[in-house]
Amino acid sequence: MQNRNLSKFKIWLLAIRPKTLPAAMAPVIAGTSVAIRNDSYKFLPAFGALMGALLLQIGSNLANDLFDYLRGVDREERLGPLRVTQAGLLSTQEIRIGMYLVFGLAICVGVY
Repeated sequence: MQNRNLSKFKIWLLAIRPKTLPAAMAPVIAGTSVAIRNDSYKFLPAFGALMGALLLQIGSNLANDLFDYLRGVDREERLGPLRVTQAGLLSTQEIRIGMYLVFGLAICVGVY
């Protein structure tokens, strides 16, 4: 993969690790299914729970990328998917701001 030719959008998409998002969605979908079965489903709380879960997962992915890089855990020889900070695609400042923004949005959703 030519890392240097990626758009910022694609780089951020790599950073949020979309493949991990179903793990955040599964418990919310299960809970929503129970609510539907018990005739107590309400759209806004279910949607808020889903958005909160997704935002927390994305924030955790960004935090993992940042702090693994800062601790020196993510090195050239590591196995697994690309880490954007280690690859030099995003700076630690960019990841930190993104992480704070996403966790801030999760707090806003949680306050609802």
